[in-house]
Amino acid sequence: MEDRTTRRSILAPFIDGLLAEKHANGYTYKSEELVLNRFDSYCADNGLDTLEISQNFLSGWMERRETEGEFNRGKRISCVRQLLLFMASCGIREYIPHDFCHFKKTPPHIFDPMEIRDFFSVVDSCMPKHRPLAEIRLANEYRLIFRWYCCCGLRNSEAAGIAAENVDLSEGILTVLDSKGNKDRLVYLPDDLRDSSRKYYRYLTETLGYAPRWFFPGMDPDKPLLNSTLDSVFDRFWKKTRYAGCSNKPTIHDFRFTYVVYRMNRWAEEGLDLQVMMPYLSRYLGHKTTKETLYYYYLVNDAYRTVEKKDTYACEVIPEVRPYE
Repeated sequence: MEDRTTRRSILAPFIDGLLAEKHANGYTYKSEELVLNRFDSYCADNGLDTLEISQNFLSGWMERRETEGEFNRGKRISCVRQLLLFMASCGIREYIPHDFCHFKKTPPHIFDPMEIRDFFSVVDSCMPKHRPLAEIRLANEYRLIFRWYCCCGLRNSEAAGIAAENVDLSEGILTVLDSKGNKDRLVYLPDDLRDSSRKYYRYLTETLGYAPRWFFPGMDPDKPLLNSTLDSVFDRFWKKTRYAGCSNKPTIHDFRFTYVVYRMNRWAEEGLDLQVMMPYLSRYLGHKTTKETLYYYYLVNDAYRTVEKKDTYACEVIPEVRPYE
């Protein structure tokens, strides 16, 4: 990440102020900081000498880059919009861009049971051709980590980057530290997944000959698996399933969506009160409020079964949200 002392524009103190505010509110704001550093360079290179940024000056920044999609363009502009709103709150007159997002959000892919079965059949049958020890170890790691995603609704980084000391195998409890929103939480493994995790870790220590720092070590056992590596591995496995040609290609994060939908549908079918149960699910997922969890569910237009008929709580608390805000 670019060091903040390298910022060259007149806006540097305000970028520092915005980042300090976001960090104080529990946001890591790492990717956003990179965007703000780029905007700082844009301002310095274009000779910005006033704090009052006009629409004309901002037009060059708002243009879509040649290799940039609408989603990334919108996110880039939104980061700067947050900076301008922060400066406006300091009493500086600014042009605030709005209505700049014109793309269709891809709906999440909710795995059906046959897709899940087929995917894990591919994962479990994976065996490296040349069978070097490190690749065999990784194949065993993939078998477990994708089950964590599927059965626990974890974010990609929460499983890939978890330290071995934060996995309590006797009780089957994961301690997820400093996750999105700077939140810590406990995640309980199902009994069968806890048993599989115990067997895997015994295998891991026997293979490496020592207890690794990371529960899922990468090719270099002193470093964790990377999110990008797991994304690529997931794609490779998915392409080998019978469902690879589906119109809505899934990602690892879609396991999280699927977990929410299946859990809520099951509770509704069992006649449980969602208003009582939702805070537990939100806490388990690491959401700040039940609104975030319900938003996951309502992104899936055709996911309702029993909930659609029985639930009168969710529609009262789902707010209208503007993209990127």
